[in-house]
Amino acid sequence: MSAAATDDLPRSRAPAPPSPRVGFVIGGVQKAGTSALASYLAAHPRIRLPRDKEAHVFDAPDFDEQADATAVDARYAGRFEPHAPGCIYGDATPIYALRPRFVERIKAYNPAMRWIIVLRHPVARAISNYHMERDWGRERWPLWLALLLEPLRMAGRYDDFSPESPLRHFSYRYRGDYAAQLDALYRHFARSQVLVLRNQELAADPAGVYRRVCAFLGLDPPVRMPAFAPVFVGNYPAIPPGSRRWRLLCWWMRRELRAQRERYGIDWEGAP
Repeated sequence: MSAAATDDLPRSRAPAPPSPRVGFVIGGVQKAGTSALASYLAAHPRIRLPRDKEAHVFDAPDFDEQADATAVDARYAGRFEPHAPGCIYGDATPIYALRPRFVERIKAYNPAMRWIIVLRHPVARAISNYHMERDWGRERWPLWLALLLEPLRMAGRYDDFSPESPLRHFSYRYRGDYAAQLDALYRHFARSQVLVLRNQELAADPAGVYRRVCAFLGLDPPVRMPAFAPVFVGNYPAIPPGSRRWRLLCWWMRRELRAQRERYGIDWEGAP
């Protein structure tokens, strides 16, 4: 058969992914175990996550507020393995729950989006966040000074989404304001679309949490469960819960802790 004749034959094409492509996000919070959860979910044969875990699509500084789902999906192009029918796609970028604008962008993209939020005691989260920034060489101040300087660093910068913004690097206390984050989420998404977990649950019973997440996503757990190995375990001097320094930090974050308890029943009593 000639080359010209073969050009007339129908070509098989891989099925196009649906639009919107992404159906769930691990949207919060930083330093709470999202990397571990993402690694467990990525082992599921019907789940696809970006190659680099965090796609940072909706928090991009150049995000087009007028972009439709097709345009947003174009930003995801190349971040996933080739489309496989029957798979669901997710994005594990924990900053998405931090700012209402990100939540609004996601609502415009996919009103049916499912959210997975992993929480950690705000004090423990802030300390871990601080040490991460120290390890990366971005934080030069001692812990207490960095915490005290946060309002000055953040002033007027809450909608600065540039790579070096203090929102991304020095928002130690702000990222622990879970009540405000859940307020914004529930303004735009039904509670049935949001699964809230705690990092202690993930650490103590990863298989149980994994099954809950699969059920939330409408999937059966795989026959072969993933290896639930720790991911990115911090190696820094801990502040023991109950110590004077810990109590001072809890007092410093008393407003956030009270709001979480009163509005959402999130009580961190006894949590590390």
